[in-house]
Amino acid sequence: MILAAPDYFFSYGALSFSSCCSSFRDKSLGFFKGVDLNLQNKTQAFRRWKASLITNPDSFEVGRLIGSYGFMNVTSYSGFRSGLDIEYSSEDIGRLRVQDVGEGSVKIRLYEGRIAQGPLRRTSVIFKVYPGQQVGGVEADMMAANELNAHTSLQSSSKTIQHLQILLGGFETKTGEQWLAFRNDGKYSAADYAKVTSEKMFKKGPLGEQKFWNPFEEELTIKRRRYFVIKLLQGAICGLAYMHDHDRLHQSLGPASVVLNTMAEKDAAYLVPRLRDLAFSVDIQYSNLEECSGALSEGLWRRASSAGAFSPMEKRAFGIADDIYAAGLLFAYLAFIPFCEAGIMDNLSLQRLLENTFQLDLEAMREYCLADDHLLEAVKFLDLGEGSGWELLQAMLNTDFRKRPTAETVLNHRFMTGALL
Repeated sequence: MILAAPDYFFSYGALSFSSCCSSFRDKSLGFFKGVDLNLQNKTQAFRRWKASLITNPDSFEVGRLIGSYGFMNVTSYSGFRSGLDIEYSSEDIGRLRVQDVGEGSVKIRLYEGRIAQGPLRRTSVIFKVYPGQQVGGVEADMMAANELNAHTSLQSSSKTIQHLQILLGGFETKTGEQWLAFRNDGKYSAADYAKVTSEKMFKKGPLGEQKFWNPFEEELTIKRRRYFVIKLLQGAICGLAYMHDHDRLHQSLGPASVVLNTMAEKDAAYLVPRLRDLAFSVDIQYSNLEECSGALSEGLWRRASSAGAFSPMEKRAFGIADDIYAAGLLFAYLAFIPFCEAGIMDNLSLQRLLENTFQLDLEAMREYCLADDHLLEAVKFLDLGEGSGWELLQAMLNTDFRKRPTAETVLNHRFMTGALL
């Protein structure tokens, strides 16, 4: 978990990069060795956006290390593995696939920082540092280049950017590390929120007494939690809808890839979730779907083919549905983990319960959860509106990718609008 650190920077002022770095501008944004960003064909809007990037290393001050993590991405689809005596037709077998999610070998470091000069002086930033090829291999360069390219595409739009982390600039060191500077809109993730919240969930005191002696206090806490979780989901899905509207897939969506500006449930009205981690993002413009080249998207198109998606239109639909499935798993995570005591449920066990034990039959899963007192608050949450939460979750995790809703449809669902709270 990434925890907040005090406003702290190197005591001797800005850390000078002039002797160890090269700027984006010096290399015309083609600074990722061996990677063709195809930036020459960008529009005038992109050129304006490119000119606004801060690419001089001396324009930044770097503070303390605040965390590190590995990217999560879908590595393959595998068939259901269960001991249940259930028979499927050959058509079902082609559709019943679940996502195998793996953590890559590239480790990302995060630093606090701020802009030292120019019109954005004193603006707080978060540096995402990709290792050089000697440490991270070619994959690290490809991921950094892809993340830059994704933000280039999304931030050059004339529309207001919604619920996405904002790239302000960056540079490359002579050792090959790529430093991307993002506006600091929060150090916490949805995973941090769920972990902290579950640790406080109705634990008994040292003498076995209930934490809430006043039932109204418990009721208020649950109401706030429900509102916060729905507001979090709204923001994440809104960011995904923006990406899809601009011909981009996320492909690494999960609790750690949603940044929050607050974890205080009483401040839910001010919560602004933002998507980050676009290293595996995929361009789904039809012109790119003809070739479907690129090592980072190879697994996606292999899964698309195995699901019967061959034409550019089918591949695009599959990719969007693949993101929706990941959003469904995020929905399930946030519907259960914050409403359960720590240790009762985790991300991996929840996904196994959904995919392997109950094979995405959420009606059967609900019956199972009802029998466990530790899971009752999660069941009650999804039961709102005569089971509208289960209904939406079932749609997002539909075994047939063609029947999954779009991000816009998810946002307009009665459970997601907050009208039921």
